[in-house]
Amino acid sequence: MSLLPPKSPAVDTVFFDLDGTLTDPKIGITRSIQYALAKFDVPIPTPDELTWCIGPPLHANFKALLGCGDSDADRAIAFYRERFGDIGLFENALYAGVEETLTEVAAPGRRLFVATSKPHVYADRIIDHFGLRRHFERVFGSELDGTRVHKTELLRYALDETSTESSRAIMIGDRQHDIIGAANNGIGTIGVLYGYGSRAELVEAGAGQLCATPGDIPGCFDSGAIRQD
Repeated sequence: MSLLPPKSPAVDTVFFDLDGTLTDPKIGITRSIQYALAKFDVPIPTPDELTWCIGPPLHANFKALLGCGDSDADRAIAFYRERFGDIGLFENALYAGVEETLTEVAAPGRRLFVATSKPHVYADRIIDHFGLRRHFERVFGSELDGTRVHKTELLRYALDETSTESSRAIMIGDRQHDIIGAANNGIGTIGVLYGYGSRAELVEAGAGQLCATPGDIPGCFDSGAIRQD
């Protein structure tokens, strides 16, 4: 009888975050937040002062920015969408090397998906705008009413919809919400350092691997470093 532990399953399902992982959305998001805040009698932060808002759900962001309750946060989101839905979502840029990275990660038998807190009605348009649709089987995002805006809920839904065992999945993202949401579902993680989360944030959240550039991501699969325990 062998005393060796059984091999952990290889990852065959990969979830990519959108903002700060596939694309750099800073201009569109921060300008749309500024547009919304201008509807209230509050100081308007600079774009650099608003980068912490890239990634987390908008409702919580506006509550913090305005020091308000749910009702005014909902109003702020409506103002934000007035600009973002027509202009802001295209004030965006694909990170260098992402196309090549997606091609390499999509090895035979491996499925790729987008998993973003952004409403899927916007995420789908962004994916199509950058010509990335061919890489992904499906885009998972939240609903406009806030359903599945949190990564734990979103990834649970994605696992169910794709009939994927969590031990065979990996989440790649730039913020603690990606890492924590994945961990809450038993999904492995890769944190990317070129987005809007710091190394300290990702390490504290428990990221399994860290990548400095999109081009570093395929190496995690090649090395087998992201096999699950």
